Amino acid sequence: MPIRIADTLPARRTLEAEGVIVMAETEAARQDIRPLRVALLNLMPDKITTETQIARVLGATPLQIEFELLRISDHVSKNTAAGHIAEFYRPWSEVVAEKFDGLIITGAPVETMAYADVTYWDELTRILDWSQTNVHRTLTLCWGAMAALYHFHGVDKHALSTKASGVFAHHNEAPASPWLRGLPDRFDVPVSRWSEVRTADLPANAGLSVLAQSDEVGLCLVDDPAHRALHMLNHLEYDTLTLANEYARDDGAYVPSHYFPGDDPAGQPLNTWRGNAHILFGNWINEVYQTTPFERAQIGAR
Repeated sequence: MPIRIADTLPARRTLEAEGVIVMAETEAARQDIRPLRVALLNLMPDKITTETQIARVLGATPLQIEFELLRISDHVSKNTAAGHIAEFYRPWSEVVAEKFDGLIITGAPVETMAYADVTYWDELTRILDWSQTNVHRTLTLCWGAMAALYHFHGVDKHALSTKASGVFAHHNEAPASPWLRGLPDRFDVPVSRWSEVRTADLPANAGLSVLAQSDEVGLCLVDDPAHRALHMLNHLEYDTLTLANEYARDDGAYVPSHYFPGDDPAGQPLNTWRGNAHILFGNWINEVYQTTPFERAQIGAR
């Protein structure tokens, strides 16, 4: 089944050109199907790129998904046109009373800041708490994952002396996990961050499970069943050229590892993680579908 997004969202044209089945709102209304309602809390500055990346991997699953875009209520985006935000994004304050089958929280370029110094930290903590009563399952990415682990478990992040950037092999630590079903024993994941969360810092009595990690860049995936959350500290959703664009944006201050052929930025990088992204996000959506209540009003009930 296709993903249901706004007819005029820029991501629609990109996804249709790639062959992703995108359903118009009028078509979706005619189908007698209970779609999965999945919200994206997009904290990234380039919101259009991120919403396209997430819509792409969700749209490749066999389930109909009603994709909704959320933003921090009082935060003004400086890198995305105000008109785009006004047309396609709802502030979280407008959906407080609503229920969602899934919530995805992105990263944000604030990794070097103390959590309390992030201007929207208070609202983000309220959103994380709200997810426990109004969202069936949550997927957090990069800084969003760090923030969730800190808020729910007190696990702090550690600054890195150099940016962890590149495509790194990760060990599949739990092949039988429903989140990793179908992934190989080692799989590539793009990484782009200035901070890390360390496996040794995870509390032993919190029910957290390490699902994937790298010898070079550490922790990647953590299962948090007590909060119905999966935390991914890296970026399987990235496009082929995302790291190249970051390299250019930062004036070549660092060369992403294992990304450009021969680590030569003049070369064309190959996408070695696309299939891994589709498997992981497909597993997450499947688990949401298999376990969410049929009556959306029952979401969050203990």
